[in-house]
Amino acid sequence: MRIYGPNGTALATVAPPKRSASGSFAVSDQTETQTTNSARALRMVAGIDALMALQGVEDQAERRRRSVKSGRHALDLLDELKVGLLGGPLNQSTLLRLKSAAAELKDGSGDPGLDGVIDEINLRVEVELAKAGIR
Repeated sequence: MRIYGPNGTALATVAPPKRSASGSFAVSDQTETQTTNSARALRMVAGIDALMALQGVEDQAERRRRSVKSGRHALDLLDELKVGLLGGPLNQSTLLRLKSAAAELKDGSGDPGLDGVIDEINLRVEVELAKAGIR
């Protein structure tokens, strides 16, 4: 039984694309499906961008924690350098690790007191690297 009218299903059906028996390639005239798929893909990309943007947002406590951790790491490396200098020849691996720790000290924490201490640690690291001849 077929139903005709505004609420019927006959208006919503789409005829399937015709297939030829020869096996040749033919482009269908259905652009409606392509536009809905591209719109859906754009919405998914926008959702992923929003999630990545939220992951990039840091709170004050996280920045402070990371600054304290990098400061402690730099102080430990400075102590290791001091022990190495007192014990004998200069260890190049300690200097290279100290150089990478200096790069981590560049990020601010947002806390003026903590940033002042980190700047002093960074200055000491830079002095030791300059004395060793590493830029």
